[in-house]
Amino acid sequence: MEPFFCVKSSWRYLCRFRPFPKRASLKFIHIALCIVFTFLIHTVQGQILNIERLRLEKDTTKSFLAKGILSLNANNRSASEAEPVQVFGINTALNALYQPGQHAYIFVGQTDYLNINDNDVLNFGFAHFRINFLRDRKISYEVFSQYSYDAFRGLDPRLLGGGSIRFQLIKTEKADLEISTGAFYEHETWKNPITEEFVEVGLWKSSNYVKYQKTLNDIIDLNTIIYYQVGYDGGAEVFRHRVSGSVNINTQFTRILSLNTTFDMSYEDKPIVPVTKFIFSLKTGLAVNF
Repeated sequence: MEPFFCVKSSWRYLCRFRPFPKRASLKFIHIALCIVFTFLIHTVQGQILNIERLRLEKDTTKSFLAKGILSLNANNRSASEAEPVQVFGINTALNALYQPGQHAYIFVGQTDYLNINDNDVLNFGFAHFRINFLRDRKISYEVFSQYSYDAFRGLDPRLLGGGSIRFQLIKTEKADLEISTGAFYEHETWKNPITEEFVEVGLWKSSNYVKYQKTLNDIIDLNTIIYYQVGYDGGAEVFRHRVSGSVNINTQFTRILSLNTTFDMSYEDKPIVPVTKFIFSLKTGLAVNF
């Protein structure tokens, strides 16, 4: 694996914030400037944040691939001495793919934390492990497990495990199309933002996704993946639907220089507790590989 360095501008989870009152508008501007500055100096690699990311890399001939990130940010770049703003942020990520023979072993983990004036405004993370059996065949099989949390939204933890079948529909040098269907059991613990009560829910869900990779020309690659999950909540007597996905465009200017843009989104039609139904992340950055 070649080492890399990236400088990235990022707009993450902005839709989660509520409007500030007018009297706090100046302070909000100070905080917003600090957030922007924090993300501008992040040294992270642009890539799709899902378990398919390593398989979307062009170089899959090696039996082991791994990429790690550790980024720490702290500053007090306040615009006013009377209203100091202190920002602390940390970002970690580890992606690993081991495919010694017919099977592939995948681990993806990430944490994102941002604190402003002793208030957590972002606290998210996950660890996902997956095994893909008979990975080179048109029909292959997978088992997976995952732990995740999103403390700012009140989720801690989400635990799940299950399996699926993958169908390879197209496989050429310039295009790859796969679909998958399966099932998993998911257990979530949520904190209601209004009553502050804890709610636990366990559901069996159907899991389905479509993955498409296309080399548009000599320098541009398009990678997309869309997930659809649904389960019946007997306690509430409703079906709960979740749609999530990623779109990634990588432009390779030279052997060592590339531009990477990624859009991630997630939508739940009936959240367990009253939280934002639609969340997204948009990132674009310049990568230098040595």
